[in-house]
Amino acid sequence: MKSEESTTQIKNITIVGTGVIGNGWITRFLANGYQVTASDPDPAAEERTREAVERAWPAMEKRGLAEGASLDQLFFESDLEKAVSNADFIQENVPEREELKRTVIAEIDQHAPEESVIASSTSGILPSTLQADCVHHPSRVIVAHPFNPVYLMPLVELVGGNKTEQPFIEKAKAFYDHIGMKPLVIRQEIEGHVADRLMEAIWRESLHIVNDGVATTEEVDASIVYGPGLRWALMGPFLTLHMGGGKQGMSHLLEQFGPALKLPWTKLVAPELTDELAEKVITGTEKQTANTSMDELEERRDQFLIELQELLEKYWPAETVNGS
Repeated sequence: MKSEESTTQIKNITIVGTGVIGNGWITRFLANGYQVTASDPDPAAEERTREAVERAWPAMEKRGLAEGASLDQLFFESDLEKAVSNADFIQENVPEREELKRTVIAEIDQHAPEESVIASSTSGILPSTLQADCVHHPSRVIVAHPFNPVYLMPLVELVGGNKTEQPFIEKAKAFYDHIGMKPLVIRQEIEGHVADRLMEAIWRESLHIVNDGVATTEEVDASIVYGPGLRWALMGPFLTLHMGGGKQGMSHLLEQFGPALKLPWTKLVAPELTDELAEKVITGTEKQTANTSMDELEERRDQFLIELQELLEKYWPAETVNGS
């Protein structure tokens, strides 16, 4: 199947599971002009979802809506079989429990059209595990891991399992690219994929620093926001360090600082999450956000991400992943 043709064939999208990530996907798909059917067994899900999408919609309007984009294109269907029976693309977002995800994906596989992609938003479960119980078409099951807020963050990590066929990876990649995302195809299965593994490493070190009394949560955040975070937003860790090597770039940097990699600066293994450490982290973050509601924080974050992406597009207009 040609990627361009397969993208135009995608009309109806089904979202299975409407938590934070599921609602983020719904918002992004609606903003790109698609019809979305949401499925969730919780009777309160529809009300929560519509409220979440309405809160995020002003950000999408500022970012730019596709022709025909409308909140009226969102429908709910609690019966999973009916929800996926006519879907061209299915995004699964049920809670991160292996047995549950395998069961739900196997049921989706039983009822979804043969050519539809089944994409899981899992942050850590391997696609080979997710497709293990599928008896019809496991070849179309992939991982498509996004980042919160899904409606604004462009990265989506695509990972195929041992039964996944390449045309479905290509179809998904073309589709996500079509809706303004930056799909990154991971070459092999790995726990936590790529971005989460990198974030986890910083998270572990952050916990050690707070636990040892070196810095507070606010100070750790500031060290990233006003330091490497500013450069990473444009270049990422490799290109940032490449520039740190001066005219000779990475070759000089590795020659000069390579030996420092042997120094025991990082602890890597996470500290034990004791009650004392948990209290430090909880108290610290609550102090950072004192007198600011989560809704206000979300609005501030969304506006920042919109302006930051506009800036990124200005200074790095040709940025792509996977060399395309």
